[in-house]
This record gives sequence, C-alpha cells and structure tokens, in this order.
Amino acid sequence: MTSVQPLNVLFLCTHNSARSILAEALLNHLGQGRFQAFSAGSSPRDNQQPNPLGLQVLERAGIATQGLHSKSWEVFAAPGAPHMDLIITVCDSAAGEVCPIWPGHPATAHWGYADPSAGDGSDDTKLEAFRQTLHLMRQRLELLVNLPADKLARTCLQGTARALSASASQ
Repeated sequence: MTSVQPLNVLFLCTHNSARSILAEALLNHLGQGRFQAFSAGSSPRDNQQPNPLGLQVLERAGIATQGLHSKSWEVFAAPGAPHMDLIITVCDSAAGEVCPIWPGHPATAHWGYADPSAGDGSDDTKLEAFRQTLHLMRQRLELLVNLPADKLARTCLQGTARALSASASQ
C-alpha cells in the first residue's frame, strides 16, 4: 500500500494575524491528513500573535489553535522549507504584492475575504465578523477537501483552486 503525501497549502495575508490564521487552522482541521496547511504574511505582526478574537472563534468551533503564530512568508521561500503545492492569498492587499519565488512553482489562487478585524466596531461586532469569515472559509475549504484526487493532481490544481474562488459567495 502506497502512502500519499498530504497536499501542502500556504495561506497568505499581509499581517498573518486573522484570515490566513483562520484558513490554516480550518484546513488542518478539515483536511483529515490529505492536506497540511500553513500561513504567513508579507508584514507579520511583531509579537507573532494571531488576533485573539480569531483564536476565540476557532476554539468555540472546536478547532485546535496550538502552535498558531504570525510569521513572514520568507520562511516558506527559504531553503529547507516545506514544499508548497498550493498558495492561496486570502486578502486583497497580499494578492497585489510581489510574492517571493516559491520553490517548485506551486499552483496559486486568490480567495478574497473582508478583514474581520478592521474598523472601529465593538469586540462583539468583530467577533461576529470573525464567525462569518470562518463560515465562508469553511464553505470553500469543504469543497476543496472533498474533491476527488484527480482534481488535486498537480496538472489540475491551479484551475481547481481558482474555480473555487467563485464557489462561495462573499
């Protein structure tokens, strides 16, 4: 019996403190060993801590938060970094930035989500925004993890991931 390597997915957002962290934790939760998710940002938070409201929403949803921290995307472009199969930007500003050259030329896609931590709203308002973002991500990621193996093959992955960007309403 041949063991199948998990598909490595890197979620990118500017600060790697909210959306990309949610996506990393959620895909690792849903992926059932078929996927290994990571997250990073172009300008990660200095204290390397994800947004506490995001962590609270994940924990309330029964999703593990251990080990989640903000980190630079340069970590994943460095020699010895895990090889990525798919890189997904989850914020519009990261999608417009010049990314590093990723080893192995992985498939890429943009799945934009509004920043749940933005604005002057109360913590309750922001908490609800995090819940909604997690819900939208779950819709897309459940589609991804339930795809047949042929749709996740290297030759199809780019088109599959980009098609999923239109699959869930914003």
